[in-house]
Amino acid sequence: MTTTQNSRPAPDESGGVPERPTGGTAAPLPGEAGQVSEKEARQVAEAARESTWDRPSFGKELFLGRFRLDLINPWPRSDAEADARAEEFLGRLREFLTTEVDGAAIERDARIPDEVFQGLARLGAFGMKIDPAYGGLGLSNLQYCRALMLAGSVSPAIGALLSAHQSIGVPQPLKLFGSPEQKQRFLPRLAAGEVSAFLLTEPDVGSDPARLATTAEPTEDGTGYRLNGVKLWATNGTVATLLVVMARVPAADGRRGGITAFVVDGDAEGITVERRNEFLGLRGLENSLTRFHDVFVPKENVIGGEGKGLKIALTTLNTGRLSLPAMCVGAGKWSLNVAREWSAERVQWGRPVGEHEAVAQKLAFIAATTYGMETMLDLCCRLADDDRNDIRIEAALVKLYASEMAWRIADDLIQIRGGRGYETAESLAARGERPAAVEQILRDLRINRIFEGSTEIMHLLIAREAVDAHLSVAGDIIDPDAGLGRKARAGARAGVFYAKWLPTLAVGRGQSPRAYAEFGPLAGHLRQVERASRKLARSTFYAMSRWQGRMERKQAFLGRVVDIGAELFAMAAVCVRAHAERDDHPENVELADLFCRQARVRVDALFTSLWDNTDSVDVAAAKRILAGRYADLESGVITPPADLPWVTGWSAGPSTATDVRRRIPPSR
Repeated sequence: MTTTQNSRPAPDESGGVPERPTGGTAAPLPGEAGQVSEKEARQVAEAARESTWDRPSFGKELFLGRFRLDLINPWPRSDAEADARAEEFLGRLREFLTTEVDGAAIERDARIPDEVFQGLARLGAFGMKIDPAYGGLGLSNLQYCRALMLAGSVSPAIGALLSAHQSIGVPQPLKLFGSPEQKQRFLPRLAAGEVSAFLLTEPDVGSDPARLATTAEPTEDGTGYRLNGVKLWATNGTVATLLVVMARVPAADGRRGGITAFVVDGDAEGITVERRNEFLGLRGLENSLTRFHDVFVPKENVIGGEGKGLKIALTTLNTGRLSLPAMCVGAGKWSLNVAREWSAERVQWGRPVGEHEAVAQKLAFIAATTYGMETMLDLCCRLADDDRNDIRIEAALVKLYASEMAWRIADDLIQIRGGRGYETAESLAARGERPAAVEQILRDLRINRIFEGSTEIMHLLIAREAVDAHLSVAGDIIDPDAGLGRKARAGARAGVFYAKWLPTLAVGRGQSPRAYAEFGPLAGHLRQVERASRKLARSTFYAMSRWQGRMERKQAFLGRVVDIGAELFAMAAVCVRAHAERDDHPENVELADLFCRQARVRVDALFTSLWDNTDSVDVAAAKRILAGRYADLESGVITPPADLPWVTGWSAGPSTATDVRRRIPPSR
């Protein structure tokens, strides 16, 4: 939860509660972080992204109007021997979750019991993604996500615990960037059951990391660093014994400095867990406000080198983001089960409610969308596991798509269940009815549209990658800081690139009525994807030509471009999967066809709204709203008290709060 918020200049989207400063009055940010300009913030973000494409990417090609079906067809296969080992673990995990975990009690008590932590440790669940050489299970991304799906179906808080520990916590950054000595020192501890957390977000710093204020001052003797700062919304922060902390190392002669990733012992002197945060959902989440005061970190604990912290964070999230849609897929499956059984049994107006068209549409959407989400996730995991493809766009697309669609599924489920959907499981059980926790799943899913990149941030992140080919050849043309020489060279590069690329957008395989015939009843959907991908590329190019440097501010337009790409990616994936599984699961061809029919309606609407919209009117209205022109509209209600700031300040120094960290006793 530490890489999610767009804290500046957009309003806070977290739903969290501002904290009172506990270390004195608020102090200004360090000079290096400061009130950075929009340009400086963008430069920091740009420097952190991966700038090269050394492996093929289906998503990148799709946004360029190139429907490279060969990159996902045939459907990638997983390793049978590794799958068999994983199935044995999944069986033991299922037995443990069924017999030893009380999800309702976790929700009621807002706490995962010590015994559950200990049981998960005995199973090896904290080492699912850790190599067996360090005591882990070494599961593939595919099987890891299936384990998270299973755990999250019993308690979403457990799913979040395991995900934050392994997908963005210490194991994944060390796997990708850690030294052999670091891996040997830390990974066995984590595989055995110690919990890790990732700390980036600060009270006034989220998706805009240029303002990061936590500092790591090198010690005079050169043996390490002293960390000072406050970190907010650290999932697992109250229970973690190993932390990945992002802090700013001051630049100096002979020292690069910059935002750097450190492995920090959670029990180091000077660390205070000042608060366990509470939320709308995921009530068992151990999420912290953590203060660092002169915390010593040895230089051997730097991951990847000074100044590499943000690049490490973004690279980690390329596959780390897959864990969140895993839990969204699990929620879709759970919702489909409840919706199907309830709609078949509940009778209104002489017929089961599922036979009424108003409910039937919702059932069809839940089933088709769950199949679509699962297929996107499975494909991304398989592509990540064979390591021959760059999945940064695909993983971001499935995170964006699944978090949005799962929320819609849960909302539809509540509508199908009616008053019982709004009632708690405990209340239902007290009346002798099946305790389906429908209202809880809605609350638990809401954070996924904010976790690990809010929907708005994901739109911008994916859009940046989608237009990378254009910016690499023509970026200097629209860069106000580029001199005439750079602009001239860019113009020459662009002329060569577009002379070859633009003609490919006019005609494609999707125009042939016999194209993709091997896919049978799904061939027409693939032809539509091919045509739509070229249309999307043409629309993007036209917008860049029209708005040039102002394109980066057309966030609503870019969001629609990305949403179209997500739908096309999903359509292609379900067609390939259903075709590959047609002999064993012929019903999946029906699901794929249903999904594509629904997706095509959404794509058509998105294409229309690219140009027929109220974007400029909305932006103008928002300026007037912010200026208070319509403040009288707010009268007649009692608004929140204004005696506290929206974003709390903090100052360096020792904590004055009680330490609320929780330590899990070792398993006996």
